[in-house]
Amino acid sequence: MASSVAELVSKALALPKPSRAFLAEKLLESLDREDDFPVSQEWLEEIRRRCDDIDSGKTDLIAAEEVFAQIRARLK
Repeated sequence: MASSVAELVSKALALPKPSRAFLAEKLLESLDREDDFPVSQEWLEEIRRRCDDIDSGKTDLIAAEEVFAQIRARLK
């Protein structure tokens, strides 16, 4: 069992980045964590919209360090 899991991990890590991301998403979805963190349908739709905006390049991400630096500068 362990060797087959290790082999699977090795093959998964050899996949192109988009395929690894897709696989990771599907594996996380399979854990059925909704009971651990209940989220309303509206929030799920908002999360999906934001992820789509990031994936399409419509929205740029800002590093946390940069955001915190901007906030610190405003508070001075």
